[in-house]
Amino acid sequence: MQSKSGPPVWRASRRTVMAGLAVGVAMGSEAAWAAGGGSMPGFAYVGCRTSRERNARGDGISVYRIGTDGAWTRVQLVGDLVNPSYLAFDRTRRFLYTVHGDGSEASAFRIDPASGQLTFLNRVTTGGRNPVHLTPDPTNRFMVVANHVVADGVKSGIASLPIHEDGRLGAPVDVVPFDGKIGPHRVEQPFPKPHQVEFDPSGRFIVVPDKGCDRVLVFTIDAAGKLHEAAATPARETSGPRHVAFHPTVPYAYVVNELDSTVVAYRLDRQSGALTPFQIVSALSEDFTGNSRSAEIAVSRDGRYLYASNRGADTVAVFAIDRANGRLEWRGSVPAGGKTPRFFALIDNGRAMAVAIDCMPRHKPTTGIDASQPKRAASICPATRAMSAPPGNRMPCASASKVSVLSRSMSCAAMKRTSRSKPSASAASPRAASVAGYC
Repeated sequence: MQSKSGPPVWRASRRTVMAGLAVGVAMGSEAAWAAGGGSMPGFAYVGCRTSRERNARGDGISVYRIGTDGAWTRVQLVGDLVNPSYLAFDRTRRFLYTVHGDGSEASAFRIDPASGQLTFLNRVTTGGRNPVHLTPDPTNRFMVVANHVVADGVKSGIASLPIHEDGRLGAPVDVVPFDGKIGPHRVEQPFPKPHQVEFDPSGRFIVVPDKGCDRVLVFTIDAAGKLHEAAATPARETSGPRHVAFHPTVPYAYVVNELDSTVVAYRLDRQSGALTPFQIVSALSEDFTGNSRSAEIAVSRDGRYLYASNRGADTVAVFAIDRANGRLEWRGSVPAGGKTPRFFALIDNGRAMAVAIDCMPRHKPTTGIDASQPKRAASICPATRAMSAPPGNRMPCASASKVSVLSRSMSCAAMKRTSRSKPSASAASPRAASVAGYC
């Protein structure tokens, strides 16, 4: 493992027209935001895919300092890491953790609070193969991991790993293998495929979308780190549940289904953890007729908007949430700035969205973003071998990951072009057209 620091090859500011944002080529990667509860400046940590099997060109974990003007400047590259494809902080944000996609391990790093730079602590097994997601429990004593595939006689499932006081991870204290009736998709559903482990806002329940068995499982974790199944809800066959997001104040959960590009709204029973579905909507505009698969989902900090990314349509869908009943209303979609937006994160206290895409377009995308507006968009090209290229939209499309940062104000024109029907007066307003819901 190598750690490289020093001046970046180039830095991109918010004056740059949207290009691409950075992370891995598969299984949901994260650009983790460490602004410490305030607005910019802060630090961003960007993982990627690195292996030849993934046709990847990433180098490891890139650390970026975000300036007060929104410029991202790389201050460190932690290299010689295999597929650091999803990142997570501990609850104190003093430590950073990554799973190693396609492998069977997770690594721990200490964060220097002044420089943001990482120091490697240790690496341990996750008790399964191809870990794709991890999150700390509310006590910050355990890290819960989703092991996505069956390989070498080891079943897919979830596991809990102790977090020691110095930030190091311990060997798994519990591993729960998954069994169940698989879905009908011959390629994507050969066995149970847990894709995420996400705590609900109360911290009592862990919701686990299972892409392979078309179901959403709910677990609890006890004081010893043991995992216990609390509930299970079947999903529509061949839907492929992938990720979940929660309303911040009322008991609604929203699951994005990968294989049929839909979003399902659920009521969450705060006592038992049971999920009851009450609405299903498409994440695609009605005039999109090609192939597409959904990937990430998030709810705005104020609970008014929901976002879902589409790989194929290469868009981020925007829905309004009715707080009274939890139902979703389509508000349009926004181009993601490149191909295959696998992940996104709401950053800068929800005022911006970082979108992880597999590759940038060869030509300038039609985004509806006015390049003359300096706070409309930003672009960087981290964690790739193409960082010496000048900023802009004309970088070649390759299996290196990229990062687009969308500001809270997207143009109304872009939303009108992608809406399912003629927009109402409210839908055409800047508030309704906001991609981050904070206009």
